[in-house]
Amino acid sequence: MSTNTRVNERNGADEPKLNRADEVEDLIDAVKSLLIPFIRDADKAASSRASGFIAADAQGTPGRNVLVDSHKPEELVKKLRISIPEEGVGKEGLLDIIQTILRYSVNTWDQGFMDKLYSSINPVGVISELVLTVLNTNVHVWKTSPALTIIEKTAARKLANLFGFTGPRAGGVTCQGGSASNLTSLVIARNALFPDVKTSGNQGRQFALFTSEHGHYSVEKAAVTCGLGSNSVIKVSVDPAGQIVPSALRTAILRAKDEGKTPLYVNATAGTTVWGSYDPFAEIAPICKEFGVWLHIDASWGGPAIFSAAQRHKLAGSQHANSLTINPHKMLNVPVPCSFLLTNDVTVFQRANTLRAGYLFHDAGTEDEIWDLADLTLQCGRRGDALNLALSWIYYGDKGFEKRIDHAFNTAAYLATLVQESGDFYLLSSNPPPCLQVCFYYAPGGALPDDQEETTRRTSQMVAKLVPRGFMVDYAPGPKGSLFRVVVNTQTLRSTVEGLVKALREVGKEVVPS
Repeated sequence: MSTNTRVNERNGADEPKLNRADEVEDLIDAVKSLLIPFIRDADKAASSRASGFIAADAQGTPGRNVLVDSHKPEELVKKLRISIPEEGVGKEGLLDIIQTILRYSVNTWDQGFMDKLYSSINPVGVISELVLTVLNTNVHVWKTSPALTIIEKTAARKLANLFGFTGPRAGGVTCQGGSASNLTSLVIARNALFPDVKTSGNQGRQFALFTSEHGHYSVEKAAVTCGLGSNSVIKVSVDPAGQIVPSALRTAILRAKDEGKTPLYVNATAGTTVWGSYDPFAEIAPICKEFGVWLHIDASWGGPAIFSAAQRHKLAGSQHANSLTINPHKMLNVPVPCSFLLTNDVTVFQRANTLRAGYLFHDAGTEDEIWDLADLTLQCGRRGDALNLALSWIYYGDKGFEKRIDHAFNTAAYLATLVQESGDFYLLSSNPPPCLQVCFYYAPGGALPDDQEETTRRTSQMVAKLVPRGFMVDYAPGPKGSLFRVVVNTQTLRSTVEGLVKALREVGKEVVPS
């Protein structure tokens, strides 16, 4: 072997040239041919949702249910035939599996998807996800993610300002979802109010946490994760509107103190999961201040109402909170997950969470600016989820978000009116509802059965029968058995909720024959 040959081998002269850009371009073009029709099918199906059923063709063959090709788990396992091969299947095999996944997935772009507190993303979300995927960087330290760090700090600060957090260090960080944001807020509350806990543990303290009877289960999950136990969470009674009763909260705190417990944390809710209720934050805040308790607002669902001049009064008093969670991936239709934990002073987050690993954190930051964002959170690995909000916000602007939010609230009120005036349903939500979900019972002729189990049977069977008609809604425990909980979103059409009511009437006749 000559000297030149050895030098060329050392310099990589025999290595194949990188061709990744062309390969990505080829795959994107190929997959685009599957994704765009998937979304377009949902757009085309929107007109049929107004009828309340899936129309048949001229030969009488039922049309395809764009919402979902529904199967039992064991059946779908056989249809998917997922396996990991020893030899790669290449482009064609990749397209085959993607097409199969799309075929058997719920199409959340479909108008009939009104089941959960999220729905399809807005078109900008597709682009922002693609940008994040190409960047594939970790937003833990400034060095690896300078632009995304600035994006996150900018978006968090403006979002915090909307809720009345206007201090010089107002802002926040993203977490993996609302539950993770709530967990992080509890850790911060404990470490901020009792700094010795970071090194010495609870030291025999029996902490008490408070949330409403309608609070999200993530509060109990957080208590378990922090070693406090689910029994540390005290449920506070609510009024008929589903809001925490402030006097009951004060009584609960006093009782906990009398029992030798240490009141730590109050979780108030902006948009409860079932009813959509907003707690009275302005009345809760003075109670928390009186007892030195951390006030956290879980605005995961109802927080985006802050963008609407007509709706933001529901968040009055939010500026008094120590922390607040909001999930733009819900009401604002940005990709999952996108959850912000906000505050008036992010240095409180840093003091509570910092563990300065010398192999990672090299920039101590300043009192006014913290650039290594992982130092504020429980995470090390962090996606640039803030980009998903930021690009949508840039695209639509404040006014665009307000228009979409107002449309959604108006559509929810329209659905409530249709239910109220139908004669076959019993509306449980107020009209207009506090948030975007509408709760009701099926009550043909205005009569509800005395047996709660019968009501639950009707509701669950009707929900199942809606799916073949192109509608997916949910149900939840209620005062007289399980109730319908229908969630509209910023893209729901008025004709869609009209069709839903028609479909409910028809399946109701099947479940409760006259």
